[in-house]
Amino acid sequence: MTRDEAHGARTEGPEGPQGPEGDGETRGTVLVALIANLVIALAKIAGGLVAASPALLSEAAHSVADSLNEVFLLASLSRSRRRPDARHPFGYGKERFFWSMLAAVGIFVTGGCFSFYQGLHTLLNPEGEETGGYLVVYLVLLVSLVAEGASLARATLQVRRQARQAGRGLAAQLRRGDDPTVRTVFAEDAAAVLGVLLALVGAGLHQWTGRPQWEAAAALAIAALLMYVAYRLGRDAKDRLVGQAVDPAVQQKALDVLTERPEVDTVTRLLTMQLGPSSALLAARIDLVDGLDSNGVEELCVQLKQRIRKTCPDIDQVFLDITAADEDERRRAAERRRKLRETVQREAAAGN
Repeated sequence: MTRDEAHGARTEGPEGPQGPEGDGETRGTVLVALIANLVIALAKIAGGLVAASPALLSEAAHSVADSLNEVFLLASLSRSRRRPDARHPFGYGKERFFWSMLAAVGIFVTGGCFSFYQGLHTLLNPEGEETGGYLVVYLVLLVSLVAEGASLARATLQVRRQARQAGRGLAAQLRRGDDPTVRTVFAEDAAAVLGVLLALVGAGLHQWTGRPQWEAAAALAIAALLMYVAYRLGRDAKDRLVGQAVDPAVQQKALDVLTERPEVDTVTRLLTMQLGPSSALLAARIDLVDGLDSNGVEELCVQLKQRIRKTCPDIDQVFLDITAADEDERRRAAERRRKLRETVQREAAAGN
């Protein structure tokens, strides 16, 4: 075993870090959402123009935005699985986060901003927004609700499956799961179902009261919903792109692997970064007990990295820095370990 292998080796299968089976399921989920959104967008555009319904036109913009986003997400699945090269030695896993960021921008601009414009225009010019053909509006919205609900059900099943594998609840998986593609599809479909319900309420109140302001209010509510979803998805993608750490529970497992060995005196620093779905980097600075020779140090490093990869399969890049620690570094390391334990316990108490 060479020194380079001992201190920076990477283990990755021929199919890359994510695995073909998980990506195949994700691709199917995205394709279902894309087909549903394309059909629904055409129906909403036709129905909105026939019935002159601002709420329905706002929902059409939402479906167009979602359709474009599914194309982005499909592109991310193939591009993120490219092998590491000289320019990208850690691989292309973060492409998932980049395309998810573009999807969030698409939701905000194409969906949220158009819905806001449509609602504001109707609110300021109610006399020019007399909706006719309510039957067309209701029919299109009900069909959309069924299609979006089916797509949401598939996305929910996949998120639940991922949550069970990670030992988390559904809400925790949506917050902390490392696959942004499924999370984006789930968020889009959930927002679509809520948007259709808002459009139904707006159209119904318009018909009942004869006041188009209700549909304007529905369009504005849809705009606010889409902007909020876009903000949450964009913030999550931004955190991953700039180098977010792995889940605290995974950090704790890796730290336990390092500290359980009697040869390790202190782990003065543990740094992690999510590189992509099911791919992460760990860099640790450790102080060893006295008396180990160079061969013993190299063998220990190999064993520690193998144990970390076995305990934390998503960590496929491990770097260990052997260095002496002074008392101040030991104190800071103990404080960081305490805070990490408290974070893990707090999240576990909150039901993951």
